[in-house]
Amino acid sequence: MKPNLATPAPDARRPVGRKLLCDADDLEDFATELERASNTLPQRINADPEKVEQGLAKLVLTLIELLRRLMERQAIHRIEAGSLTDDEIERLGQTFMKLQVRMEELKQIFELGDEDLNLNLGPLGDLM
Repeated sequence: MKPNLATPAPDARRPVGRKLLCDADDLEDFATELERASNTLPQRINADPEKVEQGLAKLVLTLIELLRRLMERQAIHRIEAGSLTDDEIERLGQTFMKLQVRMEELKQIFELGDEDLNLNLGPLGDLM
């Protein structure tokens, strides 16, 4: 005979037991972080068509900038490790310079500055 694995329905008249899987201090820390996060999020979404385009451009350019920085760091590590040829190093340098020029053009088109592409990564600090 198989055991019954179904969970009985809770009785509405019986209070549900309170179980904590962490310390009360952890809950207070979580509540503090949650409050801080909710204060930084906008209370409304701005649906102005002019602002939506700029907001989307800001998001995309921020992601591109983050990826560019990560790729530059990886390239530097590979250069320092000696795993790239001189031609590869030259091509990487040219590619990063072209990307930087194009990023500056796009920031001008969408009227964005470096500070607009900065992200606060919480405990990790700012992106830029």
